[in-house]
Amino acid sequence: MLTCLGVATALGASGKGVKVTPDEANRRVEITIDGKPFTAYIWPTTLKKPVLFPIIDADGVTITRGWPLEPRPGERTDHPHHDGLWFNYSNVDGIDFWNNSTAIPAARAPKMGSIVFDRIVSAKSGANRGELVTDSTWVTGAGENILAETTRYVFARGAAGERSIDLVVTLHALDKVVFHDDKDGLLGLRVARWLESPEEKGGTFTDANGVATQVSAAANIPGVAPPTGEYLTSEGVKGEAAWSTRGRWCALIGHNGDGHTDTIAIFDHPGNPNYPTFWHARGYGLFAANPLGQHMFDPKLPALDFTLEKGQSVTFRYRVAIYPRAVTAEELNHEADAFAAGKS
Repeated sequence: MLTCLGVATALGASGKGVKVTPDEANRRVEITIDGKPFTAYIWPTTLKKPVLFPIIDADGVTITRGWPLEPRPGERTDHPHHDGLWFNYSNVDGIDFWNNSTAIPAARAPKMGSIVFDRIVSAKSGANRGELVTDSTWVTGAGENILAETTRYVFARGAAGERSIDLVVTLHALDKVVFHDDKDGLLGLRVARWLESPEEKGGTFTDANGVATQVSAAANIPGVAPPTGEYLTSEGVKGEAAWSTRGRWCALIGHNGDGHTDTIAIFDHPGNPNYPTFWHARGYGLFAANPLGQHMFDPKLPALDFTLEKGQSVTFRYRVAIYPRAVTAEELNHEADAFAAGKS
């Protein structure tokens, strides 16, 4: 029998399996499945937090927006802080980690926060699963460290071509911190244009600091696959009506110009604070789970203002699954049950 090290070595030599390959000199960790790209954990100097980018399904189709990191024709260029898949929040003691980017004017910088990559704790490859554990620090615009983050990523493949990413994010308070009730959080994904909603009417979207971003309505662009995405929640809510509703999962299904169909599903975990989460799911391509914006999403409820005292910790668990096909609600409920039970 091969040891764990032996298995990893054999997989690395053959290119088979789920391979997690750190490349710290280039500020990235590559994740491949049978030698084909899946995603990369990156922390370039141009971003204000580490992200997973791009994310590619089993058939080689990219499901994340390219802009601003790798622009593609016909993409929206709104919200420059929407990069791949990320985890952060817009109002921690009045500091905005969500909306920070290199596009922020210098006058706003003191109110913006960054998540600074510290180190790779471990990286493991395997036949059907790979794992990456990282440490990061949440730092205010004034240079104060307020949260220590340890995140465990599990990258896996299923028997029917699905790929998944589990995130187990533990935040440790270095001082008392309050996650003030707000809409911009917590786990975010920005999807490719063809997964946007054809019903998107556009409008002005305002962040926690009152800064407005204009988003255009959906429109067909010659030579670019049109938007076809539709949300569906575990509670049966469809389309743009999914925004601000709760559920244990939310799925986004669409097809690209080549007729290829993908279903992306985000699963909440019953151990997370304020389960089931609210869905910050926008037709223009933002797909996010936010359990901490309670009053913002439902004005009938009190502000949550989730608080950690100095020395306290909290753990959030999410699963993001990418299916290269249409998936039924029954299948998604089964996956949600498996995730809740701690199964891959």
